[in-house]
Amino acid sequence: MGLVLNAAGGLGIFLLAMTMMTEGLKVFGGEGLKRSLELWTSTPLRGAAAGALVTALVQSSSAVTVATIGFVNAGILSLPHSLSLIFGANLGTTMTGWLVSIVGFGFKIEAFALPIIALGVGLRVILHDKRLRGLGEALTGFGLFFLGLSILKDAFSEVGTTFGTATLAGSGAGAGGIALFAAVGLVATVLTQSSSAAIALIITAASQSALGLGAAAAAVIGANVGTTSTAAFAVIGATPNAKRVAAGHIVFNLGTGVLALAILPLLLWGTEVLGELLGLSRQPAIVLALFHTVFNVLGVALMLPFLKPLARFLQHRFTTVEEDISRPRHLD
Repeated sequence: MGLVLNAAGGLGIFLLAMTMMTEGLKVFGGEGLKRSLELWTSTPLRGAAAGALVTALVQSSSAVTVATIGFVNAGILSLPHSLSLIFGANLGTTMTGWLVSIVGFGFKIEAFALPIIALGVGLRVILHDKRLRGLGEALTGFGLFFLGLSILKDAFSEVGTTFGTATLAGSGAGAGGIALFAAVGLVATVLTQSSSAAIALIITAASQSALGLGAAAAAVIGANVGTTSTAAFAVIGATPNAKRVAAGHIVFNLGTGVLALAILPLLLWGTEVLGELLGLSRQPAIVLALFHTVFNVLGVALMLPFLKPLARFLQHRFTTVEEDISRPRHLD
């Protein structure tokens, strides 16, 4: 029971940290983030790059997705441009996995986290400038991010010690096990409304030998699919175009997830080979972070050429009488 409470507390701190980082960076960035999303979408490739960059900065693909849906709702962004941003946001969210795997397990986390929290709280309390107070909130969230990770790491370390590493290391073998862990990752993301939090849980569990590599990879794929729930909730009562963006988000993540699950052994092998070529450690946390990046890059590479056909297909979905009446019928 104590292990569950510790893990739940660590996850709670982690979720609070993600919210503070996202909100703080949005305040600090001000209108600049909005303008960047509007201006950097002249081509599908630039749109995907912009989505990846902004998501990596604000540490929340959900925030970028919801903002994109808002712009589409307001008529600021077209459907193809918004889809390219959504594709890129999936790539940008892999930054969380790298933060967890590289920074989170390289040294004593508390020694790194507590000074950042102190600095962030100091900026928020002492300064009166709104943007700098936003930076303080983001820094506080950044410190709490690693503090929550430390608690999760300790909790999963105890799980590995209690149940033994040999049994759990083999978990996820077979199609049934892979599907089960993919479903676990999906449900965890839907419940927390944060794929970053779910992936941090998965990577931490694998790094402490509480979860096998194949099972953890399947759970990461499930978490990637589960993040579409935020977009689905955000478009309830929204314009048809906003619903089309959410549908495109679901098509991309679901298609990428199904493909990654279908070739999971090959994808894991390729990830490990790439890791060796790049001189990266073979630790489970590093392998999973690289795996998350590889299958999202693969998804973007496969889907980006079909962006315009997908947009045309979605354009004929979620139509309303009002939208149909507003279209010109006798003009070229």
